[in-house]
Amino acid sequence: MTDPSPPADRAGNEPGASSPAMPSLSSLYQQLILEHYRNPRNRGELPEADADVRMNNPSCGDAVRLQLRFEGDRIVATRFSGEGCSISQASTSMMTQVVQGKSVAEVQQLIERVKAMMRGDEAAARDRALGDLRALAGVHRFPVRVRCALLGWNALEEALRQARG
Repeated sequence: MTDPSPPADRAGNEPGASSPAMPSLSSLYQQLILEHYRNPRNRGELPEADADVRMNNPSCGDAVRLQLRFEGDRIVATRFSGEGCSISQASTSMMTQVVQGKSVAEVQQLIERVKAMMRGDEAAARDRALGDLRALAGVHRFPVRVRCALLGWNALEEALRQARG
């Protein structure tokens, strides 16, 4: 019987394993999540926001406040504040970067793609259109953490509902 696993690299490392010259992809993703947690993007208040949503995850205490400003059907500014675990805060930070400049329809598609990724959809996890958000793909293996990763996204859905009136 043959071994179905891919061969090791020249240094003898298994595929996906880190080497001194090249860290593993999961390691890079963990670094990206920690970077967004430690240095969140778009953190703060948004004067004259068109939508202002507060959400929390009662099971763990994570909280997010998301504010959006629109021009027509495009999100032109995003800000968030909150506290919680690295997953909830990093996911929200990443989300605020990705949605700026996008139309409501584009954002709704993005929300669905991220939710699919959180359900373990491998095609969604490989979708280059998600960019850095793919760093969150491994969260699906920890169901309790999926709620953390989706907290900001749920706030975004509510903000879009608010904006539609």
